[in-house]
Amino acid sequence: MNLTGKQIIGNDFAGGGANSFQAINPKSGEELATAFFEATATDVEHAAGKAEHAFQIYRGKSSEERAVFLEAIAAEIEHLGNDLIVRCVSETGLPVGRIEGERGRTTGQLLLFAQFLREGSWVQATIDTALPDRKPLPKPDIRSMQKAVGPVLVFGASNFPLAFSVAGGDTVSALAAGCPVIVKAHPAHPGTCELIATAIINAAKRTNMPDGVFSMLHGGIEIGTSLVMRPEIKAIGFTGSNKGGKAIFDAAASRPEPILVYAEMGSVNPVFVLPGGIKKTADSIAQGFSNSVNLGVGQFCTNPGMLLLQRSAESNSFLNQVAIEFAASAGGTMLTPGIQSAYTNSTMNTKLLTGVSLLAEGRSSEDFTGVTPALFYTNAENLHKYESLSEENFGPSSVVVQAEEKKDLLNIASKLSGHLTATVFGTPEDLEEYKELLYILEQKAGRLIINAFPTGVEVTHAMVHGGPFPATTNAASTSVGTNAIYRFTRPVAYQGFSEALLPAELKDSNPLNITRKINGKYLCNTSV
Repeated sequence: MNLTGKQIIGNDFAGGGANSFQAINPKSGEELATAFFEATATDVEHAAGKAEHAFQIYRGKSSEERAVFLEAIAAEIEHLGNDLIVRCVSETGLPVGRIEGERGRTTGQLLLFAQFLREGSWVQATIDTALPDRKPLPKPDIRSMQKAVGPVLVFGASNFPLAFSVAGGDTVSALAAGCPVIVKAHPAHPGTCELIATAIINAAKRTNMPDGVFSMLHGGIEIGTSLVMRPEIKAIGFTGSNKGGKAIFDAAASRPEPILVYAEMGSVNPVFVLPGGIKKTADSIAQGFSNSVNLGVGQFCTNPGMLLLQRSAESNSFLNQVAIEFAASAGGTMLTPGIQSAYTNSTMNTKLLTGVSLLAEGRSSEDFTGVTPALFYTNAENLHKYESLSEENFGPSSVVVQAEEKKDLLNIASKLSGHLTATVFGTPEDLEEYKELLYILEQKAGRLIINAFPTGVEVTHAMVHGGPFPATTNAASTSVGTNAIYRFTRPVAYQGFSEALLPAELKDSNPLNITRKINGKYLCNTSV
């Protein structure tokens, strides 16, 4: 495994500037081999220029050609073999099984988007035929479809070094849409980033994609900001903190040409346990909750950071069981010293809040970035009093909030901000009685879940991984699943075009045999 530590600008490797850094093993604290050089202003300009030039070629590639490109990326990632696993484990502290599973998810979403492109209806081809005899004015022939917006900037995530990073969902959906991609590599796992970026470039060369269809730069906030401000960039994908996402959003909005930022940020992902659910399945809910909070040392964006219930005859025994399960949990290694420090500080500050008690604490970890799981308890009044309790504490921590009555539970729900997920546990009778709760949560989250925990996000056509602010900066989109492609497309209408001038997707003969909307009706494999 030979790493260069350089920038990857299209098909070229660039040296970067004088500033360098090394990845740190979060378990031991040791610096890993290979120094990585931060990009220069010239590197940023070069990558952006290449992406703009590549767009004029890549946007003309057919869905089939882009599908072959995505499949080639998946094959190149698999070809990296154990070198990728070893480097990723050493840079993240995540276990081998987790990284192997994430590699499968990464290649799986590449193959899913390839299938999606081949099916073809993703372009939303819409045809309204002319009515030349219409009075008082004739109706023209108008046709529309989705087209790529232009070069896309993607910020790699810390918590998913493969599935939400260099070849993650943002990159895959942008490439599928026909957009070149520039990735700002995450500094916590630069070696992993280089390996994946090299696989993408190898795939691009194999499939005759234009030089500049993909680039990757190393660097910190300054490099990220300069990329955001480049006029060639037309959209941005980001997964990370509220502070980072909001800063990128504000910078993009301040450009002479403002652009859309699809930032997935913090989310508490509330879990409501209704009285019947406690009575029927208290033990399994308690165990499942503890497992979900501590999965991956709490470093999942869907980690349940709040458990809500109302007082009942069974609620005290349920809380005792939750505490027992949580106390049996073990701490682990966090991804970076910065993430560890933020988690520790937030946990310590919560312990100091009046009216908030420590319900249970797990076993501590002695690793370099090791932490201790913490579960807190409070009531509805204190939840409203302390804003920090409703904010994400990224790590194995959660807050149990006990309301007195149903109306109090509904009031809490109505005051929630935006979240990625909202979960409700209950019997069929509960769910019927608490329909109002579901109606409220529908306005608060991108994904509603009944009788299951939110950790684990399936990559499917129907998945929505998004939600109202502050979970994301664009509640109309998803960062997981094939609908993510529409973050990086825009509709274009063609009026009065001849058959020869029309894109293949809109021709009368329907040469691609795709489903289209013709005069208001969806028709499969039909010509006009």
